[in-house]
Amino acid sequence: MERGKPIGVFDSGVGGLSVLRRIRADLPHEAFVYVADSGHAPYGNKADEFITRRAFIITKFLLDQGAKAVVVACNTATAAAITRLRERFDIPIIGVEPALKPAVAATRSGVVGVLATGNTVRSDKFAALLDQHGHQARVIVQPCPGLADCVENGELSGPQPQALLEKFLAPLLEQGADTLVLGCTHYPFLAPLIQCLVHQDTVILDPSAAVARQLRRRLETTGLLASDAQNGTARYFTSGTPEHTAQVMSRLLGYPVCAEPLPTVC
Repeated sequence: MERGKPIGVFDSGVGGLSVLRRIRADLPHEAFVYVADSGHAPYGNKADEFITRRAFIITKFLLDQGAKAVVVACNTATAAAITRLRERFDIPIIGVEPALKPAVAATRSGVVGVLATGNTVRSDKFAALLDQHGHQARVIVQPCPGLADCVENGELSGPQPQALLEKFLAPLLEQGADTLVLGCTHYPFLAPLIQCLVHQDTVILDPSAAVARQLRRRLETTGLLASDAQNGTARYFTSGTPEHTAQVMSRLLGYPVCAEPLPTVC
């Protein structure tokens, strides 16, 4: 039965678990297959052609696992590949983008800071988003090289991520940003550290809730939403080292995770 099939979720690494975590909370009866492409992370400094090729390979793998829908839980992969994925595959494919619209609505100072990877901020998709909403507030875009790597290594606190965040946040705070957009799915795992480095009233936004809502809408309109009688499950795959990836995943999610190796053909 189509409704009982899993939902595929993938990211360049473990960052997309921030999206999966929210989706599982909102859709507890669904089955999931998550792919961390950790062997090729980060995507933020890769060519669009490479990212698109990886997105096609992983989506095909997820379809082979029976996926009824796919969530591209990566801002960079969404920007690079989602249009072509939707053209190629006839299932609901949900992407993720920086929460710029709600940030512009939330700011009191009129200044919004965006933390993102280099590829995301250079993408045509982000330029269109900025053109659509950026005129309603001053939007300062801050590329954050190395920050996703901290999360990939399980470093959510300590000198390395703190030093990077202090460096990246300084120009945003100096110019009056009171609302921060987390433009990479890795960054929500650093939100507690970010909160310690900014004013207590600073609004920090990530798009996970919006992705979960959109996924639910698509599943409902296509008749694919799982029955309430179904038990929610999740399997995890990685193109990286399974032991290390499982250790980091377990820390991020707060419960033990077993990561299976992605087949070598992927």
